[in-house]
Amino acid sequence: MNLIPINYANSCISAPSPQHTDMSEEMRVETMELCVTACEKFATNNESAAKMIKESMDKKFGSSWHVVIGEGFGFEVTHEVKNLLYMFFGGSLAVCVWKCS
Repeated sequence: MNLIPINYANSCISAPSPQHTDMSEEMRVETMELCVTACEKFATNNESAAKMIKESMDKKFGSSWHVVIGEGFGFEVTHEVKNLLYMFFGGSLAVCVWKCS
């Protein structure tokens, strides 16, 4: 997986760390930036951050996107090919975004 560096030098939060994805490069970068924005905006409310990500992904890439944000969870999902991102942000906060119609 080829990663495009993102400058987080001025941020007090660590850079996002993708763990698994099958998205295209363009979709992956856009989704990761959206996840970072939502997690920073709603730093104390994972539900609101997940709602923001889901609504933005539905609007940009069509429905039905699903989002889970939290710490210490496992998952097994059925998803459409080229529509899954699992990443860590800010250390131990995990974000899983996938599309399943």
